[in-house]
Amino acid sequence: MDYELLKKQANTIRFLAADMVQKANSGHPGAPMGLADIVTVLSYHLRHNPSNSKWLNRDRIVFSGGHASALVYSFLHLSGYDISLEDLKNFRQLGSKTPGHPEYGEVEGVEVTTGPLGQGVANAAGFAAAAKYASNILNTDEIKVIDHKVYCLCGDGDLEEGISYEACSFAGHLGLDNLVLIYDSNNITIEGSTSLAFGEDIKSRFEAQGWEVSKINGHDFDEIEEVLTRSYKQTKPYLIIANTLIAKGACKMEGSHEAHGAPLGEEEIENAKIKAGFNPKEKFFIAEDVKEEFLKAKINGAEAEKTWKEKTALLKNEQKEVLHKLLNPDFNSIKWPQFEAGSAVATRDSNGKIINEIAKALIGFLGGSADLSPSNKSELNGMGSFPAGRNIHFGIREHAMAAICNAISLYGLFLPYNATFFIFSDYLKPSARLAALMKLKTFFIWTHDSIGVGEDGPTHQPIEQLSQFRALPNFYVWRPADANENVEAWKSALNMNAPSAFVLSRQKLTVLDQAGDFGGAKNGGYLLKKAKNPKITLIASGSEVGLCVKAAQKLKDESIEANVVSVPCFDLFLEQENAYVQTVIDKNTKILAVEAGAGDVWYRFADDVICMKSFGASAPSEKLFDKFGFSVENVIAKAKKLLER
Repeated sequence: MDYELLKKQANTIRFLAADMVQKANSGHPGAPMGLADIVTVLSYHLRHNPSNSKWLNRDRIVFSGGHASALVYSFLHLSGYDISLEDLKNFRQLGSKTPGHPEYGEVEGVEVTTGPLGQGVANAAGFAAAAKYASNILNTDEIKVIDHKVYCLCGDGDLEEGISYEACSFAGHLGLDNLVLIYDSNNITIEGSTSLAFGEDIKSRFEAQGWEVSKINGHDFDEIEEVLTRSYKQTKPYLIIANTLIAKGACKMEGSHEAHGAPLGEEEIENAKIKAGFNPKEKFFIAEDVKEEFLKAKINGAEAEKTWKEKTALLKNEQKEVLHKLLNPDFNSIKWPQFEAGSAVATRDSNGKIINEIAKALIGFLGGSADLSPSNKSELNGMGSFPAGRNIHFGIREHAMAAICNAISLYGLFLPYNATFFIFSDYLKPSARLAALMKLKTFFIWTHDSIGVGEDGPTHQPIEQLSQFRALPNFYVWRPADANENVEAWKSALNMNAPSAFVLSRQKLTVLDQAGDFGGAKNGGYLLKKAKNPKITLIASGSEVGLCVKAAQKLKDESIEANVVSVPCFDLFLEQENAYVQTVIDKNTKILAVEAGAGDVWYRFADDVICMKSFGASAPSEKLFDKFGFSVENVIAKAKKLLER
């Protein structure tokens, strides 16, 4: 190795990062400077093509500590990705390619949006899991279509977050030997030394979870090179504990927690540059030899992709067809189930039938639950256990489950779903939010949707969750009224560039008589029952739609005509043109909404709302619906009272 060149490369990364933070007067210089030596050596091991950031068999690199974004952008610029020096100078500015934390889709070369600590660790496990399954179904003895590595850089904060425990346990259990986690152990957090709150034996922790572990000096090029070379022969997921100094190369600030999240200051940066032999007055400087060395990634990457394409061209037709179907899922090939009007089917049961039909048609459709597949009805029948098959057993790890699925979605071949009880969606909310931010096709199956859970009581009865997820931008919550509406929900969700959640009943719901006409279900809401001379409109989602249909019939018997509106996806309904909304919700009528949860969102349309004002209770579901006012009699009483206003 050319040590002088390596030092020069690492210092170039250090000072680009420091200059970026200083110019923005905002950011985190400490971690980028501390990790510069590791990233420099890693750049010689990475197999990627900056000219094609979507090459399927590229190594994935995840920066779980997203606050170290100045490091990410410096590395991507030097490697030849579409990030200019001017972009580096616009760090953290409005509309720039270099936001405060790496954002997928906004910055070429960024594999996944990171920032909330621990997320990237779980994403890396997801990428490694996706690659493992892809290699099982695509590789032959002669041709390795998928044989890349997944590298993840993380810090103390990432490993303190609970999601990292879940994800690393999952990775160790599956033996993901394509995963390399580089732990930047600088013993610093915002408040000071990690010893204030963190003192566990990380090596023993990971070995207990089934990982190989090495410890190194994160500033010793030889030690870094040695462990990265050793990683090619790993038989388990591999943790590299790299002892580093935060703000390595600085003068007064090296090793100080004060370097974590604030500019170093002009004087400190200039003195650091003098110490490293750089011109102290020159900012955003890249020497020609450094530029040429990093840009070899473009030459080497293009050659690696060319060789890979030549090999995959030799695949047998059967393998080529599998790869083509993974890259080009045909939604028109799905044989959607149909359910007979008048029959009684819980939407969790109809959903089980639906996802099995999707899986038969789309070989890239896969997923699992947080140890609840019998209750969620989320098993793909006869399709085996992951990573040999398509049923992923996540264990009771809701948060990691969602983040892993986000990465599987990003991998480029698969359409993943994950499942749990709706009440436990709280445990995975941060990952659901990131799915929305990244516009991922990640599917969330949430069963046991209301007080209809029954005897398990208020701890398991979701009240506020519908409102919470409806408030999430670019996230579509589907709560179908019956089994056939459930089908329509999936048809729409598969064609969206966004995550969707399916909120499903435990109890059986009568399949509504719609003669196959769902009107505007694809628009999120539609007029299910239209009266000739309506006086009132009853509006609901899920199980309460059937209740409204029954109430409307009783009202008609009393010469009060009522429209019934079903809104399976409130979020999508809000996106429709006002003219369409007005055809669905007749403002010339009184409007009563009914929802077995916190129903405040319905006041956007309704004059009154029957909803939950408290937590639930433990009792059979039918008794709970009566107790909390979700009965035909109460809907009629409320409707009449509303008409008297």
